[in-house]
Amino acid sequence: MKHQITLPTRTIEYTLKTSLRSRTVRLAVHGERDIRVTAPRWVGQGTIERFIVQKSDWVLRKIEQFVARGPMIHLRSSTTEYRAYREQAYVLAQKKVAELNIAYGFTFRHITIRNQKSRWGSCSTKGNLSFNYKIIHLPEKLVDYIVVHELCHLGQFNHSAQFWNLVAQTIPDHKERRKELKKYRF
Repeated sequence: MKHQITLPTRTIEYTLKTSLRSRTVRLAVHGERDIRVTAPRWVGQGTIERFIVQKSDWVLRKIEQFVARGPMIHLRSSTTEYRAYREQAYVLAQKKVAELNIAYGFTFRHITIRNQKSRWGSCSTKGNLSFNYKIIHLPEKLVDYIVVHELCHLGQFNHSAQFWNLVAQTIPDHKERRKELKKYRF
């Protein structure tokens, strides 16, 4: 359900979701116009609004960060589209892993393509690489970043300085690419 609230420097619209399982009020800013509040059903509207006002500095700062990044690019997601692009994404992922792994020589088991809601890729401890089918819609340099990121988890299963040094071996501008990737939303 959509609601509006006036904060010190602007009026914002937010989506309120009540939940039986939620124990606390949560606030998330996913974009300039995508603010979500999740609250237990027993919490009243006044309490929710006071919570948002208490967090107004944080909310406004997050909104400004999204504004500074520029417009978001929204990618559609449906089962039909997933079926249509899954094979194409698999071929792209296989090609990119083969090309980019030359620099590393890591051993991996399988490559899978999934219809993930919030991840571009993942790497399991068993050495399986998984990629979102939506990589097919990204510029090549961002696909390269995603593939290298997941490959480097085969060498460092964390986000330590050593991990980022591995990434930088083939993607020296990884910070800029990561920032650019954040413009793409599911």
